[in-house]
Formats: sequence, C-alpha cells, structure tokens
Amino acid sequence: MNIREQVLDLYFIDHKKQKEIAEQLNISKYTVSRIVTKDIRYTKEKEERKKQSKEKNKRTTIEYIYSTRTKKQVDEYDSVRKMHIQASLELSERNKPMNNRTYRDWNKSIYEYNYNTKTYKLKKGINVGADVPKRIKWI
Repeated sequence: MNIREQVLDLYFIDHKKQKEIAEQLNISKYTVSRIVTKDIRYTKEKEERKKQSKEKNKRTTIEYIYSTRTKKQVDEYDSVRKMHIQASLELSERNKPMNNRTYRDWNKSIYEYNYNTKTYKLKKGINVGADVPKRIKWI
C-alpha cells in the first residue's frame, strides 16, 4: 500500500486529523493536505466534520453552563445556611431567654423611639403575640 492510499484510508475511514496522519506516517502535513484535498470525497467529509465539531461545541457549552450554575447554586445555599446558623446562635444565646434590647435590635422596624419617656414603643397597627414587649426602656 502506497503513501497516498494510507493517507486516504486514515483520513476517510479512520477519521484522523491531517496532523495525526502526518505524524503517524512521518511525512509533512502539507503533503497530507495535498493528497486529501484532491480526493472527491473531501468536501463532503469536511462538511461532516464541521457539523460534528459544531455539535460537540454545543454539548460542551451546555455542560459548562450546567456545571457552573449548579456550583453557583451550591455556593449560594451554603452561604444562606451559614447565615441561618449564625442567626440561630445569636437569637438562642445558649438557651437563655432573649432580653428586650436584643429583641428590639432584631426587630427595629416595629418600634419607634419616644424622646419624652426615653423608651421604644411598639408602632400602631402592628399585631404581635403576648410575649412581645410593648415598651422597652432605653436608658
């Protein structure tokens, strides 16, 4: 089998790249290119390889986007979980009841400050449970 037939078999049957064929047969890439491009099957094979390359690129892009999004979701979940644990620790204060000042610090928006009495008073129209302080002395 001569070089020309070997090159054509490797390119069209084994679907190897021109560079791989040149390295395998120890000839120049230019020689491989001349032999392959003169064959009548070349244009059809070239279009098919372009199509396969495009599909492969599309799959790779989709996989990259998917892996990036999942990693981002895991990172976001982890940060929210850490914030939740921190908030739980601050609120629990090792199973001690929360004092009124701490409660007010965590719920600033429901209290308003009264300068005359120097207290924080629950805003009007806010419905809360019986255990929520209505007034908090702030001296």
